[in-house]
Amino acid sequence: MSDPQSLTQLFALDSLLDTEEIAIRDTVRRFSDEKIRPHIGEWFEAAALPVRELAEGLGELGVLGMHLEGYGCAGMSATAYGLACLELEAVDSGIRSLVSVQGSLAMYAIHHYGSEDQKQEWLPRMAAGKAIGCFGLTEPDFGSNPAGMRTNAKRDGDDWILNGTKMWITNGSVADVAVVWARTDDGIRGFVVPTDTPGFSAPEIKHKMSLRASVTSELVLEDVRLPESAMLPEAKGLSGPLGCLNEARFGIIFGAIGAARDCLESAISYAQDRQVFDKSLAAYQITQVKIADMALEVGKGHLLAYHLGRLKDRGVARPEQVSTGKLNNVREAIAIARECRTILGANGITLEYPVIRHANNLESVLTYEGTSEVHQLVIGKALTGEAAFR
Repeated sequence: MSDPQSLTQLFALDSLLDTEEIAIRDTVRRFSDEKIRPHIGEWFEAAALPVRELAEGLGELGVLGMHLEGYGCAGMSATAYGLACLELEAVDSGIRSLVSVQGSLAMYAIHHYGSEDQKQEWLPRMAAGKAIGCFGLTEPDFGSNPAGMRTNAKRDGDDWILNGTKMWITNGSVADVAVVWARTDDGIRGFVVPTDTPGFSAPEIKHKMSLRASVTSELVLEDVRLPESAMLPEAKGLSGPLGCLNEARFGIIFGAIGAARDCLESAISYAQDRQVFDKSLAAYQITQVKIADMALEVGKGHLLAYHLGRLKDRGVARPEQVSTGKLNNVREAIAIARECRTILGANGITLEYPVIRHANNLESVLTYEGTSEVHQLVIGKALTGEAAFR
């Protein structure tokens, strides 16, 4: 029997990264394995996450808004940020979601579209994990079609009055600040809303079977009065929120393949230990065929993520290219999670192993930040020149 290789060794993945990127990846992996992995099964089962404690730890680690410049942010590369997402989601999609929403949605919106006062007020605290943000775009009746949103902002003297409802909002019930998108007479605009503003509430959504180690909420705005200074001055129309979503999708490209890798590593370890008849499960041809096929998809997913990371670092990654990564890597990850469950047999449905938890989580990842169908249509439009969204 020869010494088994890791997936990283099989695809020589470290040869595609520099020493700083490897160090960042290893640091996040070590933090995740020591601080999160021992507890994640319990948090998932209880549907309770210690968000504030985790946020401060992630802030000290430097991963909150790590790809942004200034205001206490680390200013790392897109690829480094992607590697951090990969390692966080290898533990649980809910943890990567917390980081994505904080850094790539709420912080990114303020960083790119906000006033200097808004940046100074919120970004340093958010980077440190001292303040938590959420991002209110999706509504009960408008997910893939955000242009139809009903949440509105109307003038009242020098103030704005916001009314409406947002749905499926990560971090909503624990957030200190919400970036809320609303329809105005001048089109869709973004607003920075402190969550202690009268008329704002965020009831938590319960009874989830996916992303249980993540806080998901409804945002309710009832005559929420905001000053003129609450508006994001540089975001006009849907290009603002869609630009933020493209950032979050990029992190998912890496994150989903982290979940897939964790499933496959767990299945390989289980197959090596599990004795069936007179030999290990790993020694059977059908098991090895499954492992080999899954390894190819995990390896290709890494290569696609790394390639898109390099494009983004050069400032040339286009939205349709990000869609290829989100569509492929999430779709493959959920298929891998399900196939790994078959190797674990009945043990695969328990929280003693991560596979069913990843599979359940990936059902949500498949939908949020653009459904698979939407990304297929984005790619289809890019290749045919024809828009088929409606």
